[in-house]
Amino acid sequence: MTAHPEPDLVAADLAEMRRRLDVRTAEVEGRLALISQRSAQYERDADELHARVTQLESGRWPLPSLAALTGLAALLVTLWQAVAR
Repeated sequence: MTAHPEPDLVAADLAEMRRRLDVRTAEVEGRLALISQRSAQYERDADELHARVTQLESGRWPLPSLAALTGLAALLVTLWQAVAR
């Protein structure tokens, strides 16, 4: 003969399992909300950093232009010295 578990015991076990599942689901939802919040913050930080880098890049002199101006200045100094002699 097989012993059948009492219906109250089965119902209590199911209620405990349901409670544990609810707790774990709430923990996972909380962690996902935290990850989502951090992701949004990282995205805002990246956008701000991108804007700052773009602003810095637009305000700097390009190196080829600086090299051309330096070469032109050296040529003018050389010509001025040659004419002065």
